[in-house]
Amino acid sequence: MLQELTIDNLAIIKHLSLEFADRMTVLTGETGAGKSIIIDAVGLLAGGRGSQEFIRRGEEKLRLQGQFTLTTDPGLTALLDSLGIDHQDGTLIIMREIHRNGRNTIRANGQLINTTMLRQIGAYLVDIQGQNEHQQLLQPEKHLGMLDQFAHKEVQPLLARYQELYHSYTDLKAAVNKKQANEQQWAQRLDMLRYQVNEIGSAQLKAGEEEQLTSERDRLEHFQQINNALQQAVATFNEGEAPVLDRVATVMEAINGIAAFDDEYDSLSKALNDAYYALQDVANEAGQQLDLLEFDDQRLAEIDQRLTLIGDLEHKYGDTVEKVLAYYQKIKKELDSMEAAADSSSDLEERLSTAEDQLLKTGEELSQVRQRAAHDLAKRVHQQLAELYMAKADFEVHFAKRSSTTRFTPTGIDDVEFYIQTNPGESMGPLAKIASGGELSRVMLALKTIFAANEGVTSIIFDEVDTGVSGRVAQAIADKIRLIAAHSQVLCITHLPQVAAVAQHHFLIKKSVHDDRTTTTVTSLKPAQRVDELARMLSGEKVTKLTKEHAKELLQMAHPRQ
Repeated sequence: MLQELTIDNLAIIKHLSLEFADRMTVLTGETGAGKSIIIDAVGLLAGGRGSQEFIRRGEEKLRLQGQFTLTTDPGLTALLDSLGIDHQDGTLIIMREIHRNGRNTIRANGQLINTTMLRQIGAYLVDIQGQNEHQQLLQPEKHLGMLDQFAHKEVQPLLARYQELYHSYTDLKAAVNKKQANEQQWAQRLDMLRYQVNEIGSAQLKAGEEEQLTSERDRLEHFQQINNALQQAVATFNEGEAPVLDRVATVMEAINGIAAFDDEYDSLSKALNDAYYALQDVANEAGQQLDLLEFDDQRLAEIDQRLTLIGDLEHKYGDTVEKVLAYYQKIKKELDSMEAAADSSSDLEERLSTAEDQLLKTGEELSQVRQRAAHDLAKRVHQQLAELYMAKADFEVHFAKRSSTTRFTPTGIDDVEFYIQTNPGESMGPLAKIASGGELSRVMLALKTIFAANEGVTSIIFDEVDTGVSGRVAQAIADKIRLIAAHSQVLCITHLPQVAAVAQHHFLIKKSVHDDRTTTTVTSLKPAQRVDELARMLSGEKVTKLTKEHAKELLQMAHPRQ
């Protein structure tokens, strides 16, 4: 449920902070006052596409923040956990900023996320019903998803199994097609992969090996220079008539003797002591390295040969040993796949045939479940339409057979489209071609009423879904939206007083001009103010005593216990 919404610099809204409650909240006001901007803000917090055009003129960024209470939906819980978003207190705060320079910042409970992640989260939080949803009804390709949404519990397990089989089937089919397309090309590719895998595999490359060998080669190639330098160091420090260490030791003893007379002499003494012991360490290390030093002609030849091999492989397969090894893993996987397929062409085709049979069987089971659900959905939609004064309308879910060449799709073997007959004597036809705007509104609302109880979305927004209706139909739509609000929080933009009256909460949206700038304000209406607003919606600019009485009656009928 949406608890709080804060808007800064969105379109004509400078700053707005709203608190929402459960059940139904209605937003009314004159056309252009900014009602839809508030819905746009919620849409952006649910992952809608952002744009610099949303930013209020003269401002550098817009900022939105929404606080939601979460449901216990396991899908939402798993999603938030996978994104590392803390939600232990059952609250989710989403903040989104859009800057003129194109930067888009989104945080969920302080965790930075991207738009794709926000869209995934938003699907659990908000369901915005408006003209786009009418458009979905006009798109037959969306109808199967709506049917599956209705029969989610029955469809989802079968659909998951079908999709697993479908991926196996398409992989096998791709392998068969690839093999059959060009047997010679297949064989040539197989031979090349075998050669490359053998060449790289037999080299037994190791990450970091080239650097280690290069370092060892440099030491062997410069053996004489290294040997001379170490011998000179050892001799200078420890040998001869006046070894350096002995001479430094003599000086150190003299300075140590005067260290007690002055702090500066003491510092000089300590520095000389440190220098002496450091030189002693160098002398010892040089002696040890000299003892270990040896030249191996054969080892140098082995290293040169190995580095030449590594260089040849890098020239063919990658700039570094790591890239060569990565390429090896890639072609090894492809070779294993091709060899498994090449074991027997008939075996591959037999596996494809088996996979196709399993896929078809599961697809038919899925289709049967959908057809039973479609029959149930049609009955329930007809009941809802009757309550929306379309009792003589007939609704059905039409299933079409696919051709054998395109029998399987990722969603099954069904082509589904909603059909409707709006008046007796007319033919049943596609909903997209027959229904008027007002009829589409009622069909959409009928479906939403059916889905609302088990959708699990915390907030449903109706953005002028009652366009094109009036009179008793308007009252029926109001009753439907109120019914939906019994299961979910509903935010509704409307121009119909019948719809506005059934809401538990009422916001009035107004715009005004100050200093040549347009600003939107929102007022939470008290009962007496609601009467005035309903009267305005009933009669327009001229509000009479009779109109107010009618408005008061609407409220009393909608809330008889108040």
